[in-house]
Amino acid sequence: MKILIAIDSFKGSISSLESTRIIHNKIIEVLPETSIIDQPIADGGEGTVDCLLSSFEGKKIYVKVHDPLMRETEAFYGLLEDKTAIIEMAQASGLTLLSDSEKNPLYTTTYGTGELIKDALDKGARNFIIGLGGSATNDCGIGMLNALGVKFLDKFKIPLKPIGKSLNLIADIDIKNFDKRLAETSFLIASDVDNPLYGFNGATYIYGKQKGASNKDIETLDEGLKSFHNLVNSTLFKTDPSSPGSGAAGGLGYAFKNFLNASLKPGIDIIFEKIQLEKIAKNVDLIITGEGRIDEQSRMGKLLSGIGKLGKKYDIPIIALAGSLATNSKIMHEIGITSMFSIIDKPINLQEALDEENTKKAITSTVEEICYLIKALKKE
Repeated sequence: MKILIAIDSFKGSISSLESTRIIHNKIIEVLPETSIIDQPIADGGEGTVDCLLSSFEGKKIYVKVHDPLMRETEAFYGLLEDKTAIIEMAQASGLTLLSDSEKNPLYTTTYGTGELIKDALDKGARNFIIGLGGSATNDCGIGMLNALGVKFLDKFKIPLKPIGKSLNLIADIDIKNFDKRLAETSFLIASDVDNPLYGFNGATYIYGKQKGASNKDIETLDEGLKSFHNLVNSTLFKTDPSSPGSGAAGGLGYAFKNFLNASLKPGIDIIFEKIQLEKIAKNVDLIITGEGRIDEQSRMGKLLSGIGKLGKKYDIPIIALAGSLATNSKIMHEIGITSMFSIIDKPINLQEALDEENTKKAITSTVEEICYLIKALKKE
């Protein structure tokens, strides 16, 4: 029997690499004659670097950068042998870097993401894959651009802090020192968000509250995004704020598309194409997949949707693991998931559910039961 393990991270708890290792070891213990293919998966967010480094020659680069509140922190990115850099923007500019009391997109910045790009450029990277998931920011990418040499000035020609609150105050954009290497660099952006830049379906109104913005802050930030777009459109180059993905990561998608000529694609499509998952999967007998929570979003361009399509195409049964099952199972069966299992087997609170050791034990025991079921069925 040949089994493909293609599982995402259980966000906030355990990485895709670690969950893959646990599942692999338990299968070998119970079903020692099984052939196993390990393929950690990510959707463009957390785990993307590990996923691609597990498939291609490369290394993880650690860098001192600035977090969303401009405090020094350590972040990493992946650098493949072909000089492709893999960056998760949340490493430097993510919501998980802040406490609840610190969350406020008026004062956060993507500056650290720009520092990661600059470091990769210094190391020879000219192709980038960047995941936009998990941002703490609503600065329209001015922090990133500032780290790459762009200055944002008020009406008195005084440089502004590259934070969300500054967007309404920008009167001039100085691109004279914009890093010249970027002209020969390509960017592929992994984002599942198709929101426009501003408006009631834009970056701030849809995602601002979860980043700590009050209703008043949301109005201010949304006006700032519109103001910034109008300035760019009138003084630099024509842009389309309604273009899908412009609102990703608090407008960072807009900055990538218009200042760096980036292409935006769903993260799972980028990952599947890069690792050639279909080629790997089509000859296996079973796929074990999963993520932290299976819900309505799981069937809309996410990991399980993509895996499910492969299962249906090649008639491969698929078992999905999750910490939480919050959707109609019939819907998931329709997209190709054969069976779903929650790894939580007793009432626990969220903190306990996210505990790394608890998650490891829960995955181990769940996979063990699945393996014994497979073993029994093989005897028939």
